[in-house]
Amino acid sequence: MSDLHPKIAEVTARIENRSKETRAAYLDLIASRKPEGFAREKLADGNLAHASAGCAVIDKTQLLGASWPNIGIITAYNDMLSAHAPYEHYPEIIRDAARKVNATAQVAGGVPAMCDGVTQGQEGMELSLFSRDVIALASAVSLSHDMFDGALHLGICDKIVPGLMIAALRFGWLPHVFVPGGPMPSGLPNPEKQRIRQEYALGKVDRAALLKAESESYHSPGTCTFYGTANSNQMLMEVMGLHLPGAAFENPGTPLREALTRASVEQVVGLTVKRDYTPMGEMIDAKSWVNALVGLMATGGSTNHALHIPAMAAASGYQIELEDFSDISEITPLLCRIYPNGPADVNHFQAAGGMSFVMNELLKAGLLNAEARGVMGSIADHAREPWLDDGKLAFRAPAEESGDLDIVRPVSDPFQAEGGLRMLDGPLGRGVIKVSSVKPDRRVIEAPARVFDSQEALKEAFKTGELDRDVVAVVRFQGPAANGMPELHALSPALGALQDKGFRVALVTDGRMSGASGKIPAAIHVGPEAARGGPLARVQDGDVIRLDADTGRLDIDVDPSVFSAREPAQFRPNLRGQGLGRELFSAFRDNAGRPESGGSLFEFFLPGPGAGIG
Repeated sequence: MSDLHPKIAEVTARIENRSKETRAAYLDLIASRKPEGFAREKLADGNLAHASAGCAVIDKTQLLGASWPNIGIITAYNDMLSAHAPYEHYPEIIRDAARKVNATAQVAGGVPAMCDGVTQGQEGMELSLFSRDVIALASAVSLSHDMFDGALHLGICDKIVPGLMIAALRFGWLPHVFVPGGPMPSGLPNPEKQRIRQEYALGKVDRAALLKAESESYHSPGTCTFYGTANSNQMLMEVMGLHLPGAAFENPGTPLREALTRASVEQVVGLTVKRDYTPMGEMIDAKSWVNALVGLMATGGSTNHALHIPAMAAASGYQIELEDFSDISEITPLLCRIYPNGPADVNHFQAAGGMSFVMNELLKAGLLNAEARGVMGSIADHAREPWLDDGKLAFRAPAEESGDLDIVRPVSDPFQAEGGLRMLDGPLGRGVIKVSSVKPDRRVIEAPARVFDSQEALKEAFKTGELDRDVVAVVRFQGPAANGMPELHALSPALGALQDKGFRVALVTDGRMSGASGKIPAAIHVGPEAARGGPLARVQDGDVIRLDADTGRLDIDVDPSVFSAREPAQFRPNLRGQGLGRELFSAFRDNAGRPESGGSLFEFFLPGPGAGIG
């Protein structure tokens, strides 16, 4: 194993230095809650009677006797969301596994789990980013009964894992283990699905053909198989050591999947007080967060994590900036081609070597910090592959060679020398761009702007042929304060079709693109956002914009004095924020933080006006 790369050490030290005060305050919180015995020993008899009244006799006996640790289950189960449908019977499995290691387990609470695939391009997507904070709040309510000595988190998809993580870190005096459900088996190949989407956008196929293709892609319980935010979440949990090794991408319903779930119970019980007490808040440190950044870059993961990682890290007292993403990306090679960065899906990735191969490669190159800790020991201990040895769960060394060099490669022969995410800066603000699936000749786009205040307006202009030219589409008023920062993935087929016609096309927005954003260069999360007077509010049709992903610049060819003197366009919500419960989230929009820090309600974890850690 090589020495730690000096840039990894530098960024880690920078984050630690930047976060001295907030991290110290966080650790004081953890220390103040450190348990001396089982949590329920502090409860009055009436409290405990209420908490155990609905339990099976064996569990009630142990809960009242306070002789076994009690594990709280936070579940994001619903059977509309394919990734979470397998969780229906997990509580039964977990309770049984807990009893076998002298522990009890209770469902502490459920959290909402919306599906971005269902709400993509729809009004409900305006609640998507804020659902992360709702999940954090709901998890906190669930654990606030103070009955638990550890927790298991059943969640996978887009905002769900980040929300669960924020809450878990705020209960960081407890050990926590994340329990995935696994991806669905492979369906219609992703390139074919994308082809039919674009043909539908061009009017070449009808809705029946589109629905057939989509249904053949998303066809059974399990996580969607493209490498978007959901599967990027699973990668993060692996590389941060919050899963059992190799748990992320085993399909639902297999004997190995159940064995991993049962072993997760055993592991969290083993980390509780009176055993090998390991509080999550101390275990996850700056080394863990830098490892998360490395994993994101090496795999070409979701741009949504430029929002989620700062928000999650803040909950543990760490301040992550866009410069940290950019510096890590510069020295981290891209090792994976998983759709939309290539034709393969996560099942193909798993078969070709999966996370154990990637982590081992990064460790050997000194790009992952082996001393970071996980629930099974060091991160070096986590770079292993699970298997069943005569029916029993065991872990073995990862493959030394890739099973398919078109999907995953060693550090010595990467797909590209740098990672998949880059920072952009310039007179239009700061944002990020995912370049891992953008062809090199498309990474610099200079063209006249066409400005839209909604994604619907862009789609209408596309239908009428108004965009059949070189164009930089500016879609503004899409940030957290405007409309909750919905993903704009529904624009991908239209913009992709324009690019396929030979036009030079880019997107600039203060909104988000999906974790499945692909071949179109897109400057996203551009801030300050237009609804708060950011520069995009001053852009006009015809302004020449230059997006240069190679140099990290986002420029506009307008005299600075002229540009600053322009009257900014005003965000006019009209009927936005009404219907589908959106009116209930006005307080979230009014109080949302900057996209650079995650667009979260919880900016009070960071220094600044009203700052505090409590």
